[in-house]
Amino acid sequence: MPLALLALAAGGFGIGLTEFVIAGLLPDVAGDLGVTEATAGWLISGYALSVAVGGVLLTMATARLRPKPVLLGLMVLFVAGNLISALAPTYGLLMAGRVVAALCHGAFFGIGSVVAAGLVAPERRAGAVATMFAGLTVANVLGVPFGTFLGQAHGWRSTFWAITGIGVLALVAIAVLVPSAGAQGRQPTSLRTEVRAFASGQVWLSLVVTVLGFGGMFGAFTYIAYTLTGVSGFAAGWVPWLLVLFGVGLFAGNLLGGRAADRDVDRTLVLVLTGLTLVMVAFALAARSQAATVVLLVLMGGFGFATVPGLQMRIMRFAGQAPTLASGANIAAFNVGNALGAWVGGMTIAAGLGYTSPIWAGAAVTALGLVVLVVARRSARTAEPAEAREPALV
Repeated sequence: MPLALLALAAGGFGIGLTEFVIAGLLPDVAGDLGVTEATAGWLISGYALSVAVGGVLLTMATARLRPKPVLLGLMVLFVAGNLISALAPTYGLLMAGRVVAALCHGAFFGIGSVVAAGLVAPERRAGAVATMFAGLTVANVLGVPFGTFLGQAHGWRSTFWAITGIGVLALVAIAVLVPSAGAQGRQPTSLRTEVRAFASGQVWLSLVVTVLGFGGMFGAFTYIAYTLTGVSGFAAGWVPWLLVLFGVGLFAGNLLGGRAADRDVDRTLVLVLTGLTLVMVAFALAARSQAATVVLLVLMGGFGFATVPGLQMRIMRFAGQAPTLASGANIAAFNVGNALGAWVGGMTIAAGLGYTSPIWAGAAVTALGLVVLVVARRSARTAEPAEAREPALV
């Protein structure tokens, strides 16, 4: 395994920690800054929106630049955003810090996916992308619980100071370990070339599959604490540890999904999205059983994140000679899916359908994504076979 992949994973770990750890610190933030918890919750929504916007705009703005300097610049932006958050005396400045840190998120994973894939042989590219995303999953398994404990013990600012330090370490690792030219030694493409990738119907279908396929799982996950306590009967104190198990599923699913996607991307995605849909249906039916809930929670995380390497590789594949902007757009699509899934799940609860309804809704949304994938797969075999080219890697 190239050490450069570990450097990219370190950056992914810090970014994942920034995104998710705030959820466990909201009561402390709200109390310290004198805002309601609902207002504090915008620190999550504002981050997600900034990821969706920044992933596309920053990738477009840096299309003509070499990838390593861009990655270093993005990590500097990440460090600056978390430093602002750690020092912020007001809610407004804390939100500004969150937005600054979020701007690097989509572009880092979008460009990093192309760089990671270019570091290995063609038959190992999905696995390389999965290795980079492993940092994100480890952030869920270990980083978020310990970051929450640190913030509760020493104040929420201490968590952001720790993340700032992680960002500095990742910046140094990328500077030292990531080569200036990737395995292919290709020159950056122009913005016009990158935009042309969106003339492909398969690129757009891939984005829709990402929004629906991953968004369904995230919609179920958004309200999982209510399901665990209100339906499964777990005490509130068990929820963080159950989420650690969910994170274990994310980690395993990401790595296994990457290996499978290296053999056949579309076939892997069809199988994984089918499995994810069935797992969520089973979860909704068996949520009153604590034993079944534990198993199905792990499986939901596993199947959910097993989609990520394949979804990322699919859009890079059909983007042909200009994969970078399409890759960044797919990261934005993940966040659009997160917002869509959370909105649909919230609507079902507001309609009085109970705390398993977001899981049912998530299964329906993911199933719709599966249908789009099947249509896209058939279309790719007939109408657009010429687009299924290897991406130009840097």
